[in-house]
Amino acid sequence: MQTLNDVHQQFAAFFNSPALQPYAWLVSKRLAEGHICIDLNALNLLPDEQAQLENYPANDSKEFLQNEPLVTRAGGAKQPFVLHNHRLYLQRYFAYESSIVASIRQCINMEQSERQQRMEQLITHQNFIRLLSAGTDNTNLPAEVNIDWQQAAAVLGVLNNFTIITGGPGTGKTTTVAKILAILYTINPALKVALAAPTGKAAVRMAESLKSSRIEVDGWIKEKFKTLVPATIHRLLKYVPGSPYFRHDASNPLVYDLVIVDEASMIDVALFAKLLAAIGPGTRIILLGDKDQLASVEAGSLLGDLCQALPQTNLLCAQNLALINTFIAAGKGQVSNNYIGTSENILFQHIIELKRSHRFTGEGGIGKLSRAIINSKLNEIEIFADAAGDADVEVDVTYSEALFNGFISGYVNYIREQDIAAALDKLNQLRVLCAVRDGPQGVNAINKRAEAYLTKKGLLKNNAEFYENRPIIVTRNYPELNLFNGDVGIIRADNAGVLKAWFEDSDRKLRAIVPGYITAAETVFAMTIHKSQGSEYKNVMVILPQNADQPLLTRELLYTAITRAKEKVLLQATKAAILYTAAKSVQRASGIMERFGLEVEG
Repeated sequence: MQTLNDVHQQFAAFFNSPALQPYAWLVSKRLAEGHICIDLNALNLLPDEQAQLENYPANDSKEFLQNEPLVTRAGGAKQPFVLHNHRLYLQRYFAYESSIVASIRQCINMEQSERQQRMEQLITHQNFIRLLSAGTDNTNLPAEVNIDWQQAAAVLGVLNNFTIITGGPGTGKTTTVAKILAILYTINPALKVALAAPTGKAAVRMAESLKSSRIEVDGWIKEKFKTLVPATIHRLLKYVPGSPYFRHDASNPLVYDLVIVDEASMIDVALFAKLLAAIGPGTRIILLGDKDQLASVEAGSLLGDLCQALPQTNLLCAQNLALINTFIAAGKGQVSNNYIGTSENILFQHIIELKRSHRFTGEGGIGKLSRAIINSKLNEIEIFADAAGDADVEVDVTYSEALFNGFISGYVNYIREQDIAAALDKLNQLRVLCAVRDGPQGVNAINKRAEAYLTKKGLLKNNAEFYENRPIIVTRNYPELNLFNGDVGIIRADNAGVLKAWFEDSDRKLRAIVPGYITAAETVFAMTIHKSQGSEYKNVMVILPQNADQPLLTRELLYTAITRAKEKVLLQATKAAILYTAAKSVQRASGIMERFGLEVEG
């Protein structure tokens, strides 16, 4: 075995079995890359990985690992590694995955005893529920596009204990949740609800969207929406600082009737397992997210895996389809019989995809480009690159300094705004998003360019680490300060002239923190695309590296970046980089699909 001085080699060297060490190295390396396990039937080895495993061909590996003392099987004695079918896991990550599968199965199985009562409750309130239907009747669109999937998802969200609602930007995920809440509050005004998301920004945005929801309901229901306090998942579960544990777990579950989690694509396997374990029996859980977005920074791609575990979403049994159409007026988006189906998969009728974007029209550039990217339609993408874009998408293949400076000039609005809360709002109306951290098109260089330009224009005085008006992003959790990785603030003087870091709480109240307490923070005129998940901006500038041959560049990355923008995207990238990125997709290894029945276990 080669002796490379890296953490994965050090991990592998801990085990005394020379034959096991290459697999230990690969499991560790792939875990760092986001894979929960290694699939022995599809290793897809890179050259450095091939060198490690050259004497251990894949067709012999399963037989060898079955006889390795440090490798156990599901239900066997506890060992560092678990071999389940043709996948090799670290024991802890197999336990996380197993816990997730068991929790979801238990949650869904418990629905059966409630189903009749819930159907009767829906029928009792059908006049009210029918008023919530979007009532789409656009004759210029195909009937399939007009289907009111929001109403279908709302009904299933009431029937089910476990529901995933997925869809791209502007498809109405939060509006659908508002409808579910309106129905459940009407049934039970004392309903206990928790709102959560992986980041504080995403949690706040969900709460704000609910408060500003335009669904027509009585004032008392709108007041209920306003009382909902959003939280990060860590805060909801009550994170124990300095440990991997939470105060809420299986032995001390959350006491809520409904838990709603937004931006579920950002949740890694460990946090997802702990969240589900803390959901009490009988509690409904609704996951919202875009299955086509980037997966979590840490290991796992749970939302995407769960959505893929069901071969076809939106299929319904005849009974549920008829029930849903009870709440949609004829000709106003009823679900067609084309969606009647059956499946033994336990996730059947628990995943609904919202298909129609109300933000990006069929003719809008952002919508067209994002769909072309996620479907890898390279010819359509090439048209954008050649034409330099349209009204809401501008493509700059030359990396024009003038266009860069023009975008950065937009930051003048927050700098000149005296009110700190308003300044934070204006700061978060635009952002430069980079694919990488290093190099001339990386976050570090772009932030320096932005600072230099604004300083030259006399808008900043970059004369100290925490200078006036410096925008910062926190890069690790500070639970004692109620400050978390990804929180964005600005440096401003308080009334006494002392520079403080200003942030907004989840209830939008300002907090001032002495900058010296925040030892891990970066300037944030630009940020990585990964960090932008869970946020949205009026205007976005996306910068890809000229050297496109980088593992980070995938269609999910570019799609996520483009869809952070509500109004305008400026994309600086070579045509080759755009096409290379849109053509590449990475599937993280896990056993979720297999364990929900897509493959035969053995």
